[in-house]
Amino acid sequence: MSNRKNRVFVDIHVIQSLPPSCVNRDDTGSPKTAVYGGVRRARVSSQSWKHAMREMFKEYFSESELSERTKKIVDKVADQICTLFNTGKEDAMTAAEKIINQAGVSTKDSEAKALFFMSSKQAENLARMALMKPLPGKKEVQAALNAGKGIDIALFGRMVADDPALNTDASAQVAHAISTHKVENEYDYYTAIDDRTPEDQAGAGMIGTIEFNSSTLYRYATVAAHDLKNNLGDANAVAKAVKEFIRAFVCSMPTGKLNTFANSTPPYAVMVAFRRDQPVNLVGAFETPVKAGEGGYQGKSAKALADYAKIVYRNFFNEPEKAFFSAIGNELTGLGDALELPELLNKTEQVVAGFLLEDGVQA
Repeated sequence: MSNRKNRVFVDIHVIQSLPPSCVNRDDTGSPKTAVYGGVRRARVSSQSWKHAMREMFKEYFSESELSERTKKIVDKVADQICTLFNTGKEDAMTAAEKIINQAGVSTKDSEAKALFFMSSKQAENLARMALMKPLPGKKEVQAALNAGKGIDIALFGRMVADDPALNTDASAQVAHAISTHKVENEYDYYTAIDDRTPEDQAGAGMIGTIEFNSSTLYRYATVAAHDLKNNLGDANAVAKAVKEFIRAFVCSMPTGKLNTFANSTPPYAVMVAFRRDQPVNLVGAFETPVKAGEGGYQGKSAKALADYAKIVYRNFFNEPEKAFFSAIGNELTGLGDALELPELLNKTEQVVAGFLLEDGVQA
């Protein structure tokens, strides 16, 4: 285990209200739910929100800093071979498949058998080896495939069933978002009219139903900045990655039924806490469901979060080394410095870099 002094955990807590929506569906088309505290809650899976975050990363990182999750890794490496060596595509595909197989990744019909997370730099690394005669050994090729991790691989990890030597442990964790209160799914019955149907012929061209719910969510994620440093190798790169992780976590939205419900809402409250001991998920604040009464759920959920955090800090864990919050209401007052979101992001970048450099965890 790493020295406590050299650990830097960045916890992100969000209270966010969604109107009628179906942002994340199960296999039957129903909004995902979970039972917590003995009642049914709205739920948005971590996978769904992480995908939305990765899409937002494209706005703040260059293509060379990011990765793709795809079966078409042979094509990805072949494109690099064509660019670097002016090779024909057919020959490049053959060479790319051989070097990928040499790394221990199985392919069939020029595609990986399972989705594979690969950065642009890793594809380039393999491309530079692909035309060597003889091919480098397996360990050397695997080292090339593990070097040059994209920001997203470093944060979310990579699991390779073919060979665990190609795995990357995730530096970030994202919890399934759940509503702070009990929910009941509802149904929207809709009809669509055929625009070319004569006015004297009544009736719908199509009818159907969409299941939805509305909720105030508690969302939580954490980044182990010291582990991210091991993945990325530079304290300033880590600080930027943490900043953009928080921006994406706070500002992104899964796209399920987005055109139908237009449910892109801002958060009500965001709190970022810097810890040395361990990550602390504060979902226990909502094990007893919040009851709306007058005033709705947002403010009461933020107050429940603040009250619970103070109890947890007093009885179980130390208070964070530092904390920032940005909120519409004042319920989080006393839990950290109140900042507007742009300033919160910039301050977070400075604090993470400062912790890593101060602790001697820098490159």
